Amino acid sequence: MQAPVAAGRPGRLSDILDVLDSAASQSRVSIGDLVEALGQRSFTPVVLAVAVLMVSPLSGIPTLPTISAILICLVSAQALIGRDHLWLPGFVMRRSFPGARLHKAIGWLERPGGWVDRHAQRRLTLLANGPARKIGYLACFLIPLSWPLLEILPLVTSIGASLVALIAFGLLARDGMFLLAGYILTVAVAAAATWMLLA
Repeated sequence: MQAPVAAGRPGRLSDILDVLDSAASQSRVSIGDLVEALGQRSFTPVVLAVAVLMVSPLSGIPTLPTISAILICLVSAQALIGRDHLWLPGFVMRRSFPGARLHKAIGWLERPGGWVDRHAQRRLTLLANGPARKIGYLACFLIPLSWPLLEILPLVTSIGASLVALIAFGLLARDGMFLLAGYILTVAVAAAATWMLLA
C-alpha cells in the first residue's frame, strides 16, 4: 500500500487516485481501509477522495451516497473545529464495497483527474489559506446534507459531489480558482433548485 497522502500540503488528484487504486487490490474495501491509506490526519484528501468517488458510477451503490454524506460532513466538521486527528464512527468505517468496482471507478476518473492536475496551480491563495479555508470546509459540510433524501436520484448526488470535489481540490492544491469556481457553481445550483421548488 502506498504511503498516506500528506495532509495540509499542495497535492494532485492523481496521487489520491493512486492510493485508492492500491487499496482496490482487495476483494472488498472498507471506508476504514481508504481512510487508513490516505492517513488519519488527511482531512482534505479524505473529503476529496469520497467526493470524486461519488462522481463515479459508485454513486449508484445503495446507501453509499448516504454513508458518503455522513463521512464528508463528519470530516469537514472536524476540520472546522481544528481537530488534528480524524475520528469516524465504527458503522461508517466498516461500510465496504467490492474492490473491483472501486478499481473500475478509479479508471473512469483517471482522465478527468489528469485534466484537473494539469490545470491546477497556486493562485488566489488568499482563498485557500488561513481563516478562508474554513469557508471551504463549511461548504463541504453543507452541500452533502441533502444527499440522504435524494439518494434515489444518483445524478443529483453526483452534481453535489462534483461541487464538493472542486472545493476540496482547491483546498488541497491551494488553488483559489478551483475554490471560486466551486463557490459560484454551488450558489448557482442552490438558486436553480430553489427556483424549481418554488415554481
